[in-house]
Amino acid sequence: MTKRFSNFAEFYPFYLSQHQNRTCRALHYIGSCLVILVTILTFYSGQWLLLCSLPVIGYSFAWIGHLVFEKNRPATFKYPFYSLMADWVMLFEAFFGKRSRNI
Repeated sequence: MTKRFSNFAEFYPFYLSQHQNRTCRALHYIGSCLVILVTILTFYSGQWLLLCSLPVIGYSFAWIGHLVFEKNRPATFKYPFYSLMADWVMLFEAFFGKRSRNI
């Protein structure tokens, strides 16, 4: 990953190319959905310390997917903001039948 991306539109196709394994993508979706559920639970319960668990919940599933199934290095390390955005775009596209589900 030597290319520098100047915007999200350039980065997203690269991001998708790093998520071709179905299990890796599924683990990303699980982590993202758990982040949503824990956020809702936090607001419902008022236990604000639960918010500290969000990075661990979200990233642990994704990084296991990359390490074990995709066998590549997560783009998060070089492009943290774009990667976070791309996680949510990829999840949205999977839920609504867009391209990333059928890479």
